[in-house]
Amino acid sequence: MNKIRTGDQIIVIAGRDKGKRGVVSSRKDDSHVLVDGVNLVKKHTKPNPMKGVSGGIVEKTMPIHQSNVAIFNATTGKADRVGIKSLADGKRVRVYKSSGEEIKVA
Repeated sequence: MNKIRTGDQIIVIAGRDKGKRGVVSSRKDDSHVLVDGVNLVKKHTKPNPMKGVSGGIVEKTMPIHQSNVAIFNATTGKADRVGIKSLADGKRVRVYKSSGEEIKVA
């Protein structure tokens, strides 16, 4: 079970974007996530008239390793760790480690 999923509100805890917050837009693989507004790079693109692409410098979001992000707990206003808790009916849910409350998926 992935502790960070698509749609989660996260905060960056390491790297050049430390302190920035964003929403996970997708997962690239088991260990990398794409976060809106985080880890932006400038990519130089050539014009391609066959695809209708004009050339120039484009800002692009690049994947960031999930060890450099933490889930954002809105009640405390800080980064938090994620735990897994089994319910009585056999379902497994994600909870905040600090408070034990269930993480709601937006």
